[in-house]
Amino acid sequence: MSDSPASDTRLRSGRQLVIAGHGYEAAIASVGATLRSLTFEGRDLIVPFAADEVRPAYRGATLAPWPNRVVDGRYTFGGVEHRLALSEPERSHALHGLVAWTEFADLVVTDDRVVLVGVVEPQTGYPFRVEVEVEYRIDAAGLTQTVTGRNLGTDAAPWGAGPHPYLVADPAERVDDWTLTLPASEVLTVTADRLSPIAVEPVTAHAQWDFRVPRLLGDVFIDHAFTGLSRNDGIAEVRVQSASGAGVAIAFDGVCPWVQVHTADTPVEATNRIGLAVEPMTCPPNAFASGTDLVVLPAGGAHAASWRIRAL
Repeated sequence: MSDSPASDTRLRSGRQLVIAGHGYEAAIASVGATLRSLTFEGRDLIVPFAADEVRPAYRGATLAPWPNRVVDGRYTFGGVEHRLALSEPERSHALHGLVAWTEFADLVVTDDRVVLVGVVEPQTGYPFRVEVEVEYRIDAAGLTQTVTGRNLGTDAAPWGAGPHPYLVADPAERVDDWTLTLPASEVLTVTADRLSPIAVEPVTAHAQWDFRVPRLLGDVFIDHAFTGLSRNDGIAEVRVQSASGAGVAIAFDGVCPWVQVHTADTPVEATNRIGLAVEPMTCPPNAFASGTDLVVLPAGGAHAASWRIRAL
């Protein structure tokens, strides 16, 4: 008998589920219910990562029970102060929720649809039990993701959700070469060092972040949440396109009144500005502390939010 422990041959990103149809193909990884890759007729629509890779930079992760940051990991809910683990230690914030590294189980697996489920167990800083159900579905309109939170506990729970795809207009280019359409009239300004929220201001006061009229991104830096979204038939759509007009769009309804946009600036040339993070959100950064657009799940209650990615 060998004294060495049995090896675990599972891929680092978990089980791999592939769905396809209408020219689209999506690979979903079970760890974090992550959208690992998405293509249309073989063209990348998001920045992918390898199946046996630890997911970098939250690429494609499901963000719940909050998106973005809780400043200093501190918030008060129901008159009780809570302190979350600081998962963004360099800025001393709690970042992107609690399910990014959760192993999700399969509920439904078909050729064009998967449904995964995980549970946020009560813990220090978030003493609530919430089931998180994530559906990915492909049809002629693209890939739709729906995230549903269900409160399994006896106390009301704070809740927020969003995705984290890095959109790609042309895999041979960088963010600088793409045209952005962002129908937002307001931006949440942040501190330069920690990206802590300051105030919601009109984009007319910050011309560098005004993309209501499509224009080239160039070398602009963005890592901000936007709101005041204009919508057609209730739907807001953010687009990135190459000079050829090809590109990708993400669309979402009023359940997500916010969208975080980030130009993915990194000090490593291989990953610097290779995709534009566009993250529809049910609430803004630090909503657990501010209460702005925070969803409160009553005992036994549920909340669902959806967004759709399509090729242009």
